[in-house]
Amino acid sequence: MDLAFELRKAIETGKVVIGSNETIRLARTGEAKLIIMAKNAPKEVKDDINYYAGLSSIPVYEFEGTSVELGTLLGKPFVIALMAIVEPGESKILSLAGGK
Repeated sequence: MDLAFELRKAIETGKVVIGSNETIRLARTGEAKLIIMAKNAPKEVKDDINYYAGLSSIPVYEFEGTSVELGTLLGKPFVIALMAIVEPGESKILSLAGGK
């Protein structure tokens, strides 16, 4: 799967939330279908996301690149440590979660 292509497709055709605070909120409420986290996200953010996502049974995919690389991959001029897929749209991004 081409991660960059599927992420862009999810952004264009689905509902994606970018940012730590909103993603953690969606993990708490169980509204996210998949959470994508940069490998260099701050430890406290990783701990929060893993805790809340675990409670809500939301899969967490750790992006192998940094938050700078994730932002660049999405064509954004800023770093992205955390993002949530609420609706995948026409993308196959949820296959990162093992087909859920």
